[in-house]
Amino acid sequence: MATLVCFHAHPDDEAIATGGLMLRASRAGHRVVLVCATRGEVGEPQEGVLDEGETLAQRRVVELTKACELLGTEPPHFLDYEDSGMIGEATNDNPDCFWQADFDEATNRLATILTNVDADVVTIYDPNGGYGHPDHIQVHRVGLAACQKLGIEHVYESTINRTRAIEQIRQAREAGMFPEDENGEEGPNIEDNPDFGMEDKHLRYQLDVSDLATEKKAAIAVHRSQVGPDSFFLAMPDEAFAQFFGFESYALPGVRDTGGPEDIHMLPGL
Repeated sequence: MATLVCFHAHPDDEAIATGGLMLRASRAGHRVVLVCATRGEVGEPQEGVLDEGETLAQRRVVELTKACELLGTEPPHFLDYEDSGMIGEATNDNPDCFWQADFDEATNRLATILTNVDADVVTIYDPNGGYGHPDHIQVHRVGLAACQKLGIEHVYESTINRTRAIEQIRQAREAGMFPEDENGEEGPNIEDNPDFGMEDKHLRYQLDVSDLATEKKAAIAVHRSQVGPDSFFLAMPDEAFAQFFGFESYALPGVRDTGGPEDIHMLPGL
């Protein structure tokens, strides 16, 4: 059996991006470890979720630990940096945030964890962090550097299949699944955001976890401070959720134009 390490930026990223892989690997008998760069300190909490005197970081750790239980992983590890917030925000300048972290120090922190757990397979993000978030970009940079330092062969970039997502959103609009927002738009507009995901031709693997969609949705729902009952994730019908989030996509570091993803049962090395 192998050890899978999923390296993520904030609590809830793990369930959304790699929850199916984590659960499938765990059920197959592999050791699954989650490393989070931050505790998501600058997320926007849902109204009424926090207890008196409780910080958002404290609540998100509790939520993440519960999600790990649902996904069959060990309690989470942290690099102990603070959330950098979205690109262009003043929080990007926080000297304690992940975006401002000393690169060698952050790489060594992650490498120490990877060594201690004897990592065989590691997931990071694509070079743009999936959608341009500073912490996600740092996960790619730091994660790749740590794996190269340790000579870990099986490294995969968790990303979004942009080609598939655009088509799914188009179909959802035609089916009237998205209510019109205050700007007159129906559903997310990713066509005009070149930083969102990677085109099909750049991917190497696509993992079908639609049979685990119910479990994955439950793991996302645990993150109540960030995901309200009316959120995009939870409001959609189960069948639609399985179509949107029942497929997890992975690229290979430094390899592009693969001709499209292969459908796999598990990532190589597991």
